[in-house]
Amino acid sequence: MDGALKQHLIDPEICIRCNTCEATCPINAITHDENNYVVDAGTCNACGDCISPCPTGAIDNWFLVPAPFSLDEQFSWQELPPRPPEPALTETSQEPDAEAAALLDEAHRGAGGKARAPSTAAKPRINLSSRAAPATARVTGNIRVTKSGTSSDVHHIILDLGTTPFTVLEGQSIGVVAPGVDANGRPHAMRLYSIASARDGEKPGANNLALTVKRVAEPRADGSVFRGVASNWLCDLKVGDALGVIGPFGTTFLLPEEPDADVLMICTGTGSAPFRGFTERRRRVVQTGSGKLHLYFGARTPEELPYFGPLQKVPPAVLAQELVFSRLPDRPKEYVQDRMRGRAADLAALLPKPRTHIYVCGLRGLESGVDAALKDIGAAHGFDWPSLREAMREQGRFHVETY
Repeated sequence: MDGALKQHLIDPEICIRCNTCEATCPINAITHDENNYVVDAGTCNACGDCISPCPTGAIDNWFLVPAPFSLDEQFSWQELPPRPPEPALTETSQEPDAEAAALLDEAHRGAGGKARAPSTAAKPRINLSSRAAPATARVTGNIRVTKSGTSSDVHHIILDLGTTPFTVLEGQSIGVVAPGVDANGRPHAMRLYSIASARDGEKPGANNLALTVKRVAEPRADGSVFRGVASNWLCDLKVGDALGVIGPFGTTFLLPEEPDADVLMICTGTGSAPFRGFTERRRRVVQTGSGKLHLYFGARTPEELPYFGPLQKVPPAVLAQELVFSRLPDRPKEYVQDRMRGRAADLAALLPKPRTHIYVCGLRGLESGVDAALKDIGAAHGFDWPSLREAMREQGRFHVETY
């Protein structure tokens, strides 16, 4: 269904003709006759203002269609027509979004070459919605996942897509644009956030996804505070709020679909987001192979490590954890690369295996520390890490995403 568009429709079978939607619509996109309430596809901007007030949910229907249903067609319906088939799974459903592609290229530059997806990864869809026509999502959860009172204010935000088709894979990202304009009077730039849930939803079978977002509030030299526009907007969203979602994006930072694959995940802070998705996926599928997830996760303190509590409940058989803290009282500073050197023998046994995959995600600069540690481990255990890294990248087994 190349060129498909998303059309807002009202279900005539359950609509009670209360006029709430038409009275609520701010742009007069909804009208009615003696038979039905209908939505003018040429006027509707998918703002979502009419969704919440509808007492039956009849208003919340979204179809991907090759051409919009006319008003006359909608007036004649006794029930919604059959839903058109969704687009076939392909690696790209459209040409890559230029703004998102530039952001992803910047995020992947630490990989040292062209990123490749694992050969066994599921085929992703991208660009199901655009900046001009975003998918409408509603916030169904916004929970702080670092301890209150610490400087690290990280939120787990759950977004429900309703009936809008929005297929994602673990490791992909979505785009959002904060409302308003920047200092130059232009719309804000798109910001990408990694999906922190499994492909079948935050709750299995739900059409929703989760993000891990850190509120950015950093002091400047002049005493003022820089506040990230998108991060603060997202962290302040309330349950029930609507926002536009763009994407999904990303075709390479994906989980291998093979039970014998070992997956080494190295991250700091909100870089844990895709790895939460990886972990949830592995927890939900039957594990008959020998592969395991290995997590090296760095933060200042346990209180500032996102998902610290839930991580304690993940079975060791699913996830081997190395939680590393750099600001513990009366303890020397330790970073993930230090812990990796401390586990050199384990990593030296893991890295040369042909089904081992490495993922690095976090603040820019993390990849250089990790690379140095792996080079040292290789030198001490008889393998050349730079050569192995190049081979792994060519095989789609080495991935870096930093910001």
